Amino acid sequence: MDILIFVFIFLLGTIIGSFLNVVIFRFNTGKAITKGRSICMTCSRTLRWYELIPVLSYLFQLGKCRRCAEKISHQYPIVEFVTGLIFVLIAYHFIPALFFAPFLYLFLVTFYVFIFSILIVISVYDIRHKVIPDKLVVIFIITSFLSLFINHFGIGPLFILPSIPFVIAGPVLALPFAFLWLVSKGKWMGLGDAKLMLGIGWMLGLSIGLASIILAFWIGAIVSLSIMFFTLKKISMKTEIPFAPFLIIGALIAFLFSLNIFSLASLFQF
Repeated sequence: MDILIFVFIFLLGTIIGSFLNVVIFRFNTGKAITKGRSICMTCSRTLRWYELIPVLSYLFQLGKCRRCAEKISHQYPIVEFVTGLIFVLIAYHFIPALFFAPFLYLFLVTFYVFIFSILIVISVYDIRHKVIPDKLVVIFIITSFLSLFINHFGIGPLFILPSIPFVIAGPVLALPFAFLWLVSKGKWMGLGDAKLMLGIGWMLGLSIGLASIILAFWIGAIVSLSIMFFTLKKISMKTEIPFAPFLIIGALIAFLFSLNIFSLASLFQF
């Protein structure tokens, strides 16, 4: 029965992921996000319902439009699958709360799948356009700030007053990124990364947030070296590499495994 629930959550996540693709492609284009039917980006043909089934439609159509045979972006199935997977991981992360506080479980899962849905859009949008959409990061910051007032332990009231360390975590973790942006005049780091880190700090707290930054730099270094190795391209300070995806992946890993700076350091103790 538990497996069926997680399968349902995954399927729901892929459907939400399909909508996130619409947001990513239409954001800042002047096109309405919630209006109008989906169309082929090449021949502008209105897509039928069976061409919009998350992941499966892409596989059955061999990644091509049924009319013009133009290749469909890999982004569609990847975002759909990753969103479904993240939904399942978040639902599993909060599973202990299900047994003693079912309402809190539903609330936390809904709240955090909303947060990470925003982060998925920010991440993919940054990869595509090398810029973090300001409107979306502001929504993320506000939502993360609201998370400070949620009682995650299930004992007592649902909403609480946050402690000072959690309140200052956002500004403290964002400050170094803002400093790098100011000193380099935007060449080393964008201001959007600082804004993103403000929200991550409020969402994770100081210790886990710091661990997420370390993970982000490690992942960024591995990806950069992989790009250099497989494409033989040299990466310099002038090379424009979006950093938001690494920050978000680091935040996701730290969040799911509750990795703080101390537990991260213990991994290298022999």
